Amino acid sequence: MAVRTRFRPDRGLTVRMVWTVFLLGLLYVLFVAALVALLKSVFWVVVIAGGLLFAQYWFSDKIALAGMGARTVTPQQAPELHGLLDRLCATADMPKPRVAISDSDLPNAFATGRNQENAVVCVTTGLLRRLDTQELEGVLAHELSHVAHRDVAVMTIASFLGVLAGLVTRFAFYSGLFGGRGRNNQQGFPVLLAVLLVSAVVYAVSFLLIRALSRYRELAADRAGALLTGRPSALASALTRVSGDMARIPTRDLRAASAFNALFFAPAIPSRASLAGLLMTHPPLERRVEQLARISREIGEAGR
Repeated sequence: MAVRTRFRPDRGLTVRMVWTVFLLGLLYVLFVAALVALLKSVFWVVVIAGGLLFAQYWFSDKIALAGMGARTVTPQQAPELHGLLDRLCATADMPKPRVAISDSDLPNAFATGRNQENAVVCVTTGLLRRLDTQELEGVLAHELSHVAHRDVAVMTIASFLGVLAGLVTRFAFYSGLFGGRGRNNQQGFPVLLAVLLVSAVVYAVSFLLIRALSRYRELAADRAGALLTGRPSALASALTRVSGDMARIPTRDLRAASAFNALFFAPAIPSRASLAGLLMTHPPLERRVEQLARISREIGEAGR
């Protein structure tokens, strides 16, 4: 059961999440049906699809933390970080997630987990070194809003279909489902091409849908985090500082971390306002800062 918090409901985000899950669910049904028809094996398709979905949903937090080399920390090990989260969770009236730290110079943070009771917020040592208390508070509020709005779980489920499309192709290719050699191989080759085509289409559609949702959810998290702390300027300062310092990180490290872009507070590879922006996980920095400036003006006018 979802836990209510003091984060303001975001109807725009909710509508987008519902539509994304619906469209991807429809695509998933069509994909599985096509695989069953092509591979003539209901058992293997169900085993692969069901097993992968369960693993990705149930162990998403452990997978993300392991990928970033992060470890959970106690209040004794990170008192200031825990203290900030304690205050923010009390303000938001939500369960406190687990706290993790990744020993990485990349200045970033992310939240993951299948629900509020099993969520974890992770920050890197690079972020802790670079931000002051108010900036860090803004980043943590941003990440907590992802948990409160449940878009972390939705993104985990939504990304499943694209992963499945790639893994099914590899599994079918190497498992001998297309026949052996000689005439059997000739009969299996058209099936291989059909599976590759279906998988490519499914991956492309799911990729674009997930990217569109990801960009909007980052704007929603900026908005919710700024309203919770009442200091949009601190979050804008954190965004600007993190994005600027990202350029000092070795390109090799940025590329290695780019696999986690959909989770990160700021992308390892910056987004730009262009056609390529359709493929990005985050909106451009300028758009995020402009939104926070507008919220700051609204808060100032409301306080007069």
